[in-house]
Amino acid sequence: MARQRLLVMLEMAMMAALAVVFSEIKVFEMPQGGSVSLVMVPIALIAVRRGILPGVVTGLIVGLLQLLLGGTIVAPIQVLLDYPLAFAALGLSGMIPLSGLQGTSRRIAVLWSALFVGVVGRFVCHFISGVVWFGQYAPEGMPVALYSFVYNITYLLPEMIIAGIVLTVVLTSAPHLLFSAGGRKRIA
Repeated sequence: MARQRLLVMLEMAMMAALAVVFSEIKVFEMPQGGSVSLVMVPIALIAVRRGILPGVVTGLIVGLLQLLLGGTIVAPIQVLLDYPLAFAALGLSGMIPLSGLQGTSRRIAVLWSALFVGVVGRFVCHFISGVVWFGQYAPEGMPVALYSFVYNITYLLPEMIIAGIVLTVVLTSAPHLLFSAGGRKRIA
């Protein structure tokens, strides 16, 4: 059991490091923060492979590293929402296990659903932060909530689609990467 725990922690550390590297390879970057990158892929991968807890902890680590590597700080709660909590929410992708499912098309559908759950969690964190702390950037006459919704969906939706495509390729070409070896239980 101790060996299994060590293996999971090593996988989490590797996925967190990979996510930070992937976050630096940006397709485009938004003016007040947020970008389209592959940062979601390793977090969702560990969540689907090992469960919610490893996914959330990995996301939390990634969020803290993002903050340390140059995050935008406006207020203490904003920092929590935009970094550790938002990325930890991606770990919710682990709430729907793929291992008990039969058929590639069914696994793909569940994988996209799981990714969607994680992205919605991340979106909620960024949306609240946008409404409370970044509403000043809304164009005159535009409701702050609408501005925050549009701003955040502009980069989160493409990032989710890219991550979903990458994870679908992984699922169809190297499924062993999404399932823990030897049928070991996921940690939830």
